[in-house]
Amino acid sequence: MSIREDIAKDIVTTLKEMRDPVMASYVTREPFEFDKLSNAQYPAILIQTAGETREDSTIGDSGISRMGTITYNVIGYVKSADIDTARNDIIESIEEALDVDRTRGGYAKDTQVVNVETDEGSIDPIGGVILTVEVEYFYTRGAA
Repeated sequence: MSIREDIAKDIVTTLKEMRDPVMASYVTREPFEFDKLSNAQYPAILIQTAGETREDSTIGDSGISRMGTITYNVIGYVKSADIDTARNDIIESIEEALDVDRTRGGYAKDTQVVNVETDEGSIDPIGGVILTVEVEYFYTRGAA
């Protein structure tokens, strides 16, 4: 298994285990139609790999060490009488959960939430957030 896959799996596991201030009912990497979820499946989270930048961190013919920065979109959906509060709570929960182990189980150098966006009411009565998460990691060429 690749380091990229190990990092993605760690993010899923971490968000499935988050509890405070809210617990996610549904966490997946597979796309879904949020408006088809039952009330019991909210809050729901979709993790998508968005892109990656890479660069050499050592020079040589073999065993070149490289650094990658993977960008993930962590998309949260909430349903509540107070959507703005529910959006704020899921943002806090996701960020706090990811900060517990910024090394993603030892596979990464660092994890940071670098951007947060909301749906601004466009999908009412459901609320949505997108957290852009960057994960830096090192790997040896040919092994990632």
